[in-house]
Amino acid sequence: MTDGSIAWAIPELKGEFEAATGATLTVVQVPFKEHFDNFYSDVLNGAGKYDAAIACAWWLGELVAGDYIVAYDKYYDDPRFPKWNIDEVLPGPRGLLSYGGKKYMVANDHDGQVMYYRRDLLEDPRHQAAFKQKFGYALAVPTTWEQFRDVAEYFNGRDLNGDGVPDNGLGIALKPGTHSMFNFMSLSAPFVIGPDNPRLYWFDPKTMKPLIDSPGHVRALEVLVDLVRFGPREMLTWDMGKSWDYFLAGRAALTFTWGDLGALSQQEGSQVKGKVGSAPIPGTHGYYNIAQGKWVKTGQPNLVGNTTGGSWAGVISKYSKAPEATYYLLALMASKEKSQVYAARGWDGIDPGRRFHFPPPNGSGRLDTYLKAGWDEADIRDYLRAYSANFGNRLQSPYLRVPGAYSYWQALDVHLAEAESGQLSPEAALKAAAVDFEEITLRLGRERQRRTYRASMGL
Repeated sequence: MTDGSIAWAIPELKGEFEAATGATLTVVQVPFKEHFDNFYSDVLNGAGKYDAAIACAWWLGELVAGDYIVAYDKYYDDPRFPKWNIDEVLPGPRGLLSYGGKKYMVANDHDGQVMYYRRDLLEDPRHQAAFKQKFGYALAVPTTWEQFRDVAEYFNGRDLNGDGVPDNGLGIALKPGTHSMFNFMSLSAPFVIGPDNPRLYWFDPKTMKPLIDSPGHVRALEVLVDLVRFGPREMLTWDMGKSWDYFLAGRAALTFTWGDLGALSQQEGSQVKGKVGSAPIPGTHGYYNIAQGKWVKTGQPNLVGNTTGGSWAGVISKYSKAPEATYYLLALMASKEKSQVYAARGWDGIDPGRRFHFPPPNGSGRLDTYLKAGWDEADIRDYLRAYSANFGNRLQSPYLRVPGAYSYWQALDVHLAEAESGQLSPEAALKAAAVDFEEITLRLGRERQRRTYRASMGL
């Protein structure tokens, strides 16, 4: 599995697992960039060195199409194994656990991006008065990208942490070759996905023609390029950790990223504990309906949920010599008792996404679980409301699970960076991405890609 925080939970289960099964647990950790290749090489060659992998959801295209992992449907209701309930998983992340009607991923981490904002700044009467004078409307938590832009512009260049140094309106990770393409996926979804177009985002499922250069995608990239002005110039070279550190130091009014930041804001050294609001990713007042070839206006903000990221979860190798023991381990980690601990402590990289993670009225969980883990009450209430709304939204940004998914994303990442740095216009950058997408599809086989893309979308 990938080294880092996401790997910390499994070794904790070693004693309990070995006592229950008689098996021996050996955990192999590798760097993120080697993780997929390491496991894929093992199953491709039928070696069976690994019984399981804590995989990213985008791996399923390769792994299922190649018949390299086994479904766990036959184990799921078997009383010999620890019980966990897939129906407790909220609709967004639940859709990533199955493929082609079979269950492959055992629930663990639930990734998705939300917006984070400095609650103390937005509630400050001085800022509220000055913002209204400048923009003509009340300062509030942004619900559209237009409002997000205005708030970012207003706070850019102001001292936000009291150290006498000007800070920025936002901070996001834009370094190419890391995770910057994920930001575009979350931002662009409401410009493309809407009530009349819930699925068309990546490809035409009939032809595998790339859709990444649609007018909706282009408009979204124009918005992202505009937002770059309200962060530090170094942001173009930031990885995820640097963008988080900037927000945790109190130097950005806004950001949007994964659940890890909400948890890290509660840890020792954070300058923003008790000041961090969370809300769903902003929406738009219109989206480009690809099927109809026209823009559609919406009265209320068009908000689209997302499962952007890896959603790290266990899969069982076809070549496992102990598939039942392997499922036992993954189910143990997925059990309610374990998952509640992981989500509340936060630092292990396992983010909430099941009903028992959220207190009423959004779920069956208890706020005390988080308060005992050291969370600020206002921060955790906002955080859980944001993620419940994100994962429960009936509109979800389509997740790409085909062979070569990461190759498509890396190609997109390169051209996003060209637009963000001013080398290409947003339209030219996405046209170049579409050309690369087509080349990848041709290399991997159009019919194979079309077939797996349709299966991944449940078509």
